[in-house]
Amino acid sequence: MAYLRSFSPSLPHRQPPRLKALSALAGLLVSTSLIGGASAFALPPPLASAQAAELPKDATDATRSANAAVLDQLPFADRQDFADAQRGWLGTLDNSKILDAQGNLVWDTDSYAFLTQGAAPATVNPSLWREAQLNANNGLFKVTDRIYQVRGLDISNMTIVEGDSGLIVIDPLLSKETSHAALELYYRHRPKKPVVAVIYSHSHADHFGGVAGIVSEADLKAGRVRIYAPDGFMKEAISENIYAGNAMTRRSEYMFGIYLPKNEKGQIDTGLGKTLSLGTVTLLPPTDIIKTTGETRTIDGVQVEFEMAPGTEAPAEMLMYFPQFKALCAAEDAIHTLHNFYTLRGAKNRDAAKWWSVLDQTIDRYGDRSEVMFAQHQWPIWGHDRIKTFLGNERDEYKFINDQSLRLINKGYTKTEIGEMVKLPPALAKQWYLRGYYGTVNHNAKAVYDYYMGWYNGNPADLYPLPPKETAQRYVKFMGGADNVMRQARVSYAQGDYRWVAQVMKQVVYADANNKAARDLEADALEQLGYQAESGPWRNEFLLGAQELRHGLAPERASASTDPDTLRAMTDPMFLDYLGICLNGDRAAATKLAINWIQPDTGKRYGLSIENGVFLYKADFQYGKPDATLTISRNDLIAVLARQKTLQQEFADSHAKLDGNPAALGTWLGLLDQFTKNFPIMTR
Repeated sequence: MAYLRSFSPSLPHRQPPRLKALSALAGLLVSTSLIGGASAFALPPPLASAQAAELPKDATDATRSANAAVLDQLPFADRQDFADAQRGWLGTLDNSKILDAQGNLVWDTDSYAFLTQGAAPATVNPSLWREAQLNANNGLFKVTDRIYQVRGLDISNMTIVEGDSGLIVIDPLLSKETSHAALELYYRHRPKKPVVAVIYSHSHADHFGGVAGIVSEADLKAGRVRIYAPDGFMKEAISENIYAGNAMTRRSEYMFGIYLPKNEKGQIDTGLGKTLSLGTVTLLPPTDIIKTTGETRTIDGVQVEFEMAPGTEAPAEMLMYFPQFKALCAAEDAIHTLHNFYTLRGAKNRDAAKWWSVLDQTIDRYGDRSEVMFAQHQWPIWGHDRIKTFLGNERDEYKFINDQSLRLINKGYTKTEIGEMVKLPPALAKQWYLRGYYGTVNHNAKAVYDYYMGWYNGNPADLYPLPPKETAQRYVKFMGGADNVMRQARVSYAQGDYRWVAQVMKQVVYADANNKAARDLEADALEQLGYQAESGPWRNEFLLGAQELRHGLAPERASASTDPDTLRAMTDPMFLDYLGICLNGDRAAATKLAINWIQPDTGKRYGLSIENGVFLYKADFQYGKPDATLTISRNDLIAVLARQKTLQQEFADSHAKLDGNPAALGTWLGLLDQFTKNFPIMTR
């Protein structure tokens, strides 16, 4: 009990032993936030101003030359995208800022006003600058009769289809604050009808996280709203955003440039939208699951035909066709950029072969029947000939990368070599919508390798390498020490060989994270790579890496913005699987426990156990002689783990009961890890 008390707040000295144990256990739960920070999009605040005192540097002559050369390589006189991106505009927010309930900034459309200047500055690849200008268009847009989109109020689009009596919303953005603002913007220009249906096109959080901003759980339970989603949606949404969510949170900061200032030396775009909103991520479970291509639904008088696309841009995804309006919703499978076969924040590899075949099927099913195609990022395309050409070229690009990567795999090349070797044919490379603004040919080719071959390159020397820090220390010693490496790296930097400088200086920094001169030199090289990058995520990755090398890690936020709705939407097995992920198997190796969990509201019973460093659970099962029995609803337990309530309050309010040894429950909870959202990436 002394161990438990060490986690507890001050306790009265004369509590009965059992109450003392329960109070100590409550203190442990207060100090253990297992759920907070789990969302892949729950993001910390920007760097403090004192940390950001050292300003980014200017573009070098080598970077200026590289960016200037882009102007001669691509058809910048083609302005069709600018006309399409502005077509149908009805208006935007009066106040550019969207705030949360506490007054924190969630979104600011004016933060990208610097993009209105004409030519790209030397610190931005002109091709990416063009894409960033296009993605800066924001407001409510008419797509076609009865179909509208709100764009530029989050990283994704919210599509609103007008039914006979209400509204059908496709993908309610990432945050409930931005989705609410988007709906209010729509109401300023169109009749105010209730939302009667929501469609999740796929399982990424920026396409469902704002749902609580437009409908409520009460609406769902009362049957006033139906939610449609592709088969496997809940499993994939939780798997990606919760199970590996802490690591994705951290890596999302890099991919989307969360800490970077929004200016010509910082974050300007992500390639498929501006950036992530910083509001509250929510989730309401679907009521209707779509399973097969060709399934149809009539929703409030609107006919919808679904095309399944699992394993393409998301593990659970679907496209939609609206025959009354001759309109095709491509979800996120066909947008104005090369997409990712592998996303830099970390996720399951996508199946490029499945992706191109879905696009081919889409052309056959809907190409001649579609007069407009819109997606859940960026702007639409009008005219079936243009739509078929667009889809056909995207199909060809994805198939080319897939097939050529496999060809080179079969010739014995490694993924790093393949990334350098695969180049698009000129007819594809000149198309703006096939450029690598989000995904790149380089890292997509590597993703094909990983999809088929896994992490091992076949060379036994790489089968069992030393860990990165030890490897770096030995490399630096072999290369004559840090000073010698840096002396040569400065020569390479002066020659504009920034890739090599970053690569070799990583070893020096890994060997000694306190070597400021090495950190600064690596930062300088990464910064120039960022300035030259055509891909928004590559730019963000390079620039945030440079910033963290110079200024260190930003302060970690104490709590996450993940709404408990997201956690309540999990099934019991999903919730228990996550608790198993949190168990520290090394510390639990010698522990053997059996705990019964009873849910008083549902009558469900689970037997929970720890043995051999593994947390197991059995449904509809109770141990005959458990160490303890906890009676509490799942929602109340989630509220305790999310620090909304304390277990002590639950006991006092008779919402929870514990029979048996309180120390057993405390031991279990004490073996659950807390995940820090601020682990190092640039150092080891």
